[in-house]
Amino acid sequence: MAKVAWTLEAIRCLEGIHEYIAADSREAAIGVVRGIYAKVQLLRTHPRLGQRYEPIADQEVRETSYGHYRIAYLIVDETHIEVLGVFHGRMDIDRYLR
Repeated sequence: MAKVAWTLEAIRCLEGIHEYIAADSREAAIGVVRGIYAKVQLLRTHPRLGQRYEPIADQEVRETSYGHYRIAYLIVDETHIEVLGVFHGRMDIDRYLR
């Protein structure tokens, strides 16, 4: 089972998502954040759950989704995964990952 670590950038992304949704509904914000977190926990046992992020060829960067959000992560090795960020599907993810 792999260890999943959140980068500072990924934590900031998640906090921003929470703040944005909480402006309308605190309960909805908590639900989305919990859902994203639960999806990330699946990577512990299924690290290649998401599709490969092709623009980065020299590292195994992948992405999976939860609702309208794209979760970018790096497989460092079989025992360590780093969550790089959580992005709304309308965002230009290339700007953040390159």
